[in-house]
Formats: sequence, structure tokens, C-alpha cells
Amino acid sequence: MKESHIPVLANEWLSFLPEDSLKIYVDGTLGAGGHALCVLENHPEIERFIGIDQDTNALEIAKEKIIKWSDKVTFVHRNFSEINQVLEELGIEKVDGILLDLGVSSMQLDVGERGFSFQQTGPLDMRMNRENELSAEIIVNTWSEEELGRIFRDYGEEWQWRRAARKLVQERSQRKIVTTKDLVEVLSPVLKSRKVGIHPVTKVFQALRICVNSELEVLQQVLPQAINCLNPRGVLGVITFHSLEDRIVKNFFRHEASNKQDTSGLSGLFLEKPSTVTLLNKKPITATDEEIELNPRSRSAKLRVVEKK
Repeated sequence: MKESHIPVLANEWLSFLPEDSLKIYVDGTLGAGGHALCVLENHPEIERFIGIDQDTNALEIAKEKIIKWSDKVTFVHRNFSEINQVLEELGIEKVDGILLDLGVSSMQLDVGERGFSFQQTGPLDMRMNRENELSAEIIVNTWSEEELGRIFRDYGEEWQWRRAARKLVQERSQRKIVTTKDLVEVLSPVLKSRKVGIHPVTKVFQALRICVNSELEVLQQVLPQAINCLNPRGVLGVITFHSLEDRIVKNFFRHEASNKQDTSGLSGLFLEKPSTVTLLNKKPITATDEEIELNPRSRSAKLRVVEKK
């Protein structure tokens, strides 16, 4: 199996799945089908497997990888934030397991024409769903300096956000910035990295990708839906790759697991509320040294899992 198709934290995720009662399962980020293959191989009791992805290329690759189970798999070209609607259209009320593997896949990073990576030359695209209109090129060449600064600060946590935004606006007044190479050439001379070995444009590329695909917004939309879609004792796992995603997942899971409702502004009182899930791991699970050596992408991965009450 190629490195780009190695599923991150697959064994760890499998350890949380019920042994013999996984009848209906949803992979909300099917990708190249790595996690799907592991789950299907280890859970022959699965009767219905729904694989959702917004990337048509990924769906085609996954179809080939898990063709052996095609009689029980339904492939859906949608964003996982529509999981409620997808299941309703399929006539499915509740499911026993859901996995969301967030962020850009190595498969997308390795294809230059998708425009996700500063290490590959290609158009400034970054759309996971290529049917969407907004691309990184549009943002870089038309958004205001204030808007660019905001996304670099909020989505990239880039400390030089003002400098990056200012430089882009200055440069695009002379020429259009249309490729990943153009963007690297413009920003590399003016940005510095605080970490050795980290390219100075890394956080700008992250910010643009998150913005193009509304990644944080759709994550906030899918989490309550996913909990609602689970049967009692069903499990939801989320794999994140940066602090912005992990913070959203951590805070949501903690809120759902708590029986107290924060009432900020009411003299610090907390009201009782029903808890909907049990935290199966209070601290995120990270990759072992062995996995990181085999698959460097797993270095930043964090897995959090909850069980529906």
C-alpha cells in the first residue's frame, strides 16, 4: 500500500468499535478508502456501509479499494455536514458508528493540479469539492487586505498575518497570482518560520484551504448531527490535524458529556442538562513513533471518541 493511502490511527479507531454489533456504519470522509477497508475487513457483521466524500476523485479510488464489499456499500458525493439529509434520503434512521477524518488528505496534497501544497506546482485551487465556485485564487486576488489578514490570523494562526496580507495586495497590483509557485515566491521572502524545518508559507496555505472549504463551519455543523444519528451505544470518532479543529471537537464533546449547562452572565450558576454522550478518551489519542515513521502525516493527528448514551 502506498504511503499516501495509509489510514491514520486506524488500529486505535478499530479498538473503540463494538465487536459484533456494528450493523450500520458511516465514513463521513471516505477519502481513498483506507479506514473503510480496515473497518470492513474487521467487521463482517456490517449490513450497510455509507461512504461520504465531497471529492469525486476520492470516491472513485475508494470504489476500487473496497470493491469486494460493493454489495453493502453506498457511495455518496456530498459534504459530511449534510449527514442528516443523506441518511434520511437513504431511509436510515440511526447508525452504530461514524468516523470523521478531517483535513486534506495526502492523496490531494500529492496532486499538484489540486493546488493544496506549496511543495507542488499547480493552480491556486484548493477546492475539495471541485463543483464549488470559491477557490484560493479568487481569495488571493480579490479579497481585501483586511479580509486576507483575518483568515491568515484566524484560520492559519499566522503571527505575521498583517505582513502577508499587505504583501499579497501589493504584489497583485502588479500581476495576478495564479499558481502555488507564485504564492510561494511572493510570500517566502517576507515571512519567517518560528519552527525549524517548517516552511514559512505553511500556515498561509492552511488558512486558505480552510477558508475555501469552510472547514471549521462544516465541522461545527456536523458534530451535533452525528450525535443525533447514532443509536444508543453507537460511537463517533473524529481525527483532527490542527489545533483549530481539535479545539472545536474537544469543547463540543465535553459539553455533550456534561450534565451542566454553562449560564455565563447569570452569577456563575450552572443549570442541569442531560448529557448525551460518554467520553471514551479524555485525552486525545496520538500516533505511535512507529506509525509516524511509516506515515509522517500522522504526526499531528489526534483521535477523540464518544459513545452515545
